[in-house]
Amino acid sequence: MRDFIVRFLASGGFVSYIPARITGFKKFTGSGMAGTLLALALVPFLPEDRTIFAAFCLAFLPFSIWIADLASDIYATHDDPRIVIDEMIGYWTAILFMDRTPFNLAAAFVLFRALDTLKPWPIKKLETSVRGGFGIIIDDVLAGAEANLLVRLAAGILL
Repeated sequence: MRDFIVRFLASGGFVSYIPARITGFKKFTGSGMAGTLLALALVPFLPEDRTIFAAFCLAFLPFSIWIADLASDIYATHDDPRIVIDEMIGYWTAILFMDRTPFNLAAAFVLFRALDTLKPWPIKKLETSVRGGFGIIIDDVLAGAEANLLVRLAAGILL
């Protein structure tokens, strides 16, 4: 039962399994996109107040590290594609302290996906050098932080 709950939480309610079901590929290609879409879909249910949302993200961060670590053991591989809780906290970092306008949400989505996929320095360095749940989560949080700054630059609202 514990493994089922961990898989459920790590996979975003098993949303990461959907792309493999649709495409028939066994590699779970597209799971990260599915996880980010889930994070976007959950935005209306998250706290609107910036301070409360930041507190939520700060509380969700250690929880996501813990779940990712447990899921990594269950799947017997580091950063298994079925683990998408990292995409969720990464996207939420990308919209942290911003107005939830269509532009900001869409730009954060596109930039986060690009940075998470391309993994420019130092994201790639963190992904390859840090193990366990922290390693699974930290590269996505950094990609989210970089996306956040880029959206702010694009919107002309830097801090």
